[in-house]
Amino acid sequence: MRRKPLRLLRPKFYLAEDVKKPLVNKRKARPTKLRASINPETVLIILVGRFKGKRVVFLKQLTPGLLLVTGNVFFVGPFKINGVPLRRVNQSYVIATSTKVDISGVNVEKFDDKYFGKKVEKKKKKGEGEFFEAEKEVTLIFVPLCSRGCKRRLGWAGLG
Repeated sequence: MRRKPLRLLRPKFYLAEDVKKPLVNKRKARPTKLRASINPETVLIILVGRFKGKRVVFLKQLTPGLLLVTGNVFFVGPFKINGVPLRRVNQSYVIATSTKVDISGVNVEKFDDKYFGKKVEKKKKKGEGEFFEAEKEVTLIFVPLCSRGCKRRLGWAGLG
């Protein structure tokens, strides 16, 4: 096997600054694996956040791997049982208990990530004309000083 000539191995020019090559991401997105101790109907204890220490019921796993939990088993009204609303929780922030609750009458099909998403309205950009029109609309009104009799007639007796 012959060696390549040295002139082919060396680059023809060197850049003034080093250009970093982006690293190739070889990882593939996989759905989060649900812990074996967490099943629907399982009572969980929340470890962090506003509802720390509260017991909730696991209903289902959402697409990004978050758990759909509620303190209100039959959706009678918010905060009915222990003050925890229907919410999403990461499974690393809960402890599963051995207690089970029957949730066979609960329909959780309509709850997905879109249900919890915020509706963001796009703001309209003002053009130059609209910007100057907005300035014209702001007007200052000066109230002339009146005597007490003038204020009494106008119904401003309580003002200074």
